[in-house]
Amino acid sequence: MKYSTYRDARQALDKGETNCETLVSSFFKEIETANEELNIFISSDEEDALSRAREIDQMRAQGADLPLAGMVMGIKDVICIKGKPVTCGSRILKGFNSLFSATAIDRLYEAGALFIGKTNCDEFAMGSSNENSAFGPVKNPVNPEYVPGGSSGGSAAAVAAGMCHASLGSDTGGSVRQPAAFCGVVGLKPTYGRVSRYGLVAYASSFDCIGPLGHSVGDVADILQVIAGEDPNDSTSSTVPVSTYREALTGSVEGLRIGLPKEYYAEGLDGEIGEMLDKQVKELQRQGATIKEVSLPNTEYGVATYYILATAEASSNLARYDGIRYGYRTDVDAVRASVKEREGRLTEEVNALRKAGDTAQVEVLEKEIRLLPSLLEEVYATTRSEGFGDEVKQRILLGTYVLSAGYYDAYYGKAQRARALIRRDFEEVFNDVDVLLTPATPTPGFKIGSRVEDPLAMYLEDIYTVNANLAGIPGLVVPIGNHSIGLPVGMQLLSRHFDESVLLRVGDAVMNNQNI
Repeated sequence: MKYSTYRDARQALDKGETNCETLVSSFFKEIETANEELNIFISSDEEDALSRAREIDQMRAQGADLPLAGMVMGIKDVICIKGKPVTCGSRILKGFNSLFSATAIDRLYEAGALFIGKTNCDEFAMGSSNENSAFGPVKNPVNPEYVPGGSSGGSAAAVAAGMCHASLGSDTGGSVRQPAAFCGVVGLKPTYGRVSRYGLVAYASSFDCIGPLGHSVGDVADILQVIAGEDPNDSTSSTVPVSTYREALTGSVEGLRIGLPKEYYAEGLDGEIGEMLDKQVKELQRQGATIKEVSLPNTEYGVATYYILATAEASSNLARYDGIRYGYRTDVDAVRASVKEREGRLTEEVNALRKAGDTAQVEVLEKEIRLLPSLLEEVYATTRSEGFGDEVKQRILLGTYVLSAGYYDAYYGKAQRARALIRRDFEEVFNDVDVLLTPATPTPGFKIGSRVEDPLAMYLEDIYTVNANLAGIPGLVVPIGNHSIGLPVGMQLLSRHFDESVLLRVGDAVMNNQNI
């Protein structure tokens, strides 16, 4: 039997109508049926998942209290599970198995969650469409001709396709929220520091957040309850006490102050999405919320600021992938032969020029020989050239450029100052309102391949999401219906730091209004 949410499945478990082993088996049947077309899971282990399910069933029979017992989850393949592959959607980590588990994974495991497999993603979480994976693009379950969003497109699509109850993704500039909107599921980016980053493979360390995706706000709240909190393994994790998130789901928005930032409703927003948002605003107002137009004047600098700072951090973080310690390594013998051939050719040219008495050209070539990279340097360069995809290379180059001595102040330093202004905008506006209600994306999902040749258009898909990461505030996306082209539309809610409860409260009310 299919259950629309984990909460429904849990009630069936508690009544003895099903068990964890049956739940896991049912999801593997869905994967077997649809994964070949949709390309959502890039690795899975049915035997291990079923063994753990039987263990959980036995523990429950003995009276164990496991808050997420039987929750079947997909895990984005940038989050480490001990002994399991972690590829980050990249060829450069081919064949690498993690040596430890992320803190979020350990906490979910202890709570009784079951991990069904690793979901496909944009390489190293760099992308807005899930077309940048070395394993090929993920397809949107609603319409396979369209992208599911990125970089956590696999995690969002897994939930939407009914391949798991919920999933974990990572959000650096909107990578949980944007695919949640495109696939019609709920996606939460917690406050930076609310969930430990230990075991999350770094893209941009001051932005990255682990976040849950699910069919309902309640399921997402239950996951956050388990994974939130301080972690001694992560110095950026916060000591702010963790709320009881289920208690926030009152169904009421009475007395809440909801702000509509005018910069998010400007030119570029699809007309139908604007109308759908307006309908939600009027309903929330009818239920007792106060609606107020507000301004975030530095919003326009968000995308540029994000792509300067995030790529700068990426160029540093991805330097560790050199083919020496782990992962993919180029053919060293072929590189050695190439180096020797080039040195031999230049040496022969020098000898010929010396016999001809052309001392000037001899000096030029001898200098060239001295500057030739070593075998080790060639192995580094060739491994990275072969192992990384085009988007990752592009971002590393951009990040290295903005960090270079001649451009650091002009780009990186200026972007850091812009980030401070964006954060200040949010701090000031939350003196007047409790929640901001905005679009999640400027358009519904787009067709696979339609924006590959236009990186600027692709980057602008993040226009409504990146500022939350720049400011470190939490954001929640909930589905609010379907566009006329048949694809889902999402609405974004933003709140002050560590106030996920108010987001969940409003998001739950919105979904109750739609009887989802």
